[in-house]
Amino acid sequence: MQPKILYIEDNEQNLYLITFILKTAGFDVLQARSGEEGIETARETHPDLILLDIQLPGMDGYEIARRLRVNPELARTPLVAVTSYAMLGDREKALESGCDGYIEKPINPDTFVQLITHFLSKREP
Repeated sequence: MQPKILYIEDNEQNLYLITFILKTAGFDVLQARSGEEGIETARETHPDLILLDIQLPGMDGYEIARRLRVNPELARTPLVAVTSYAMLGDREKALESGCDGYIEKPINPDTFVQLITHFLSKREP
């Protein structure tokens, strides 16, 4: 069974690129274009991994991460920020909000799947 990855992203180009890379690598990819949609999709589908943009309209990625972490069914799901926020302290802020990892945009397509596989390997049964 293919690992199921939820990608929460509002930028269509980023959504297309990352979805294409992951599907080509054999992953099942679900998409959400807002924080509210992402939280609801995660609750309904229980993905194996959640990729999360930080800069989203309405609810930012930090708040989404905090809300996902308080849900007992999703608290242990690996959560990785995929963001263009690359200033000093941004990685720490993502980790403090509940993310397990941090990948900077633009992503490197040659190493992205390896990073995703690494985060999937850390998930608890």
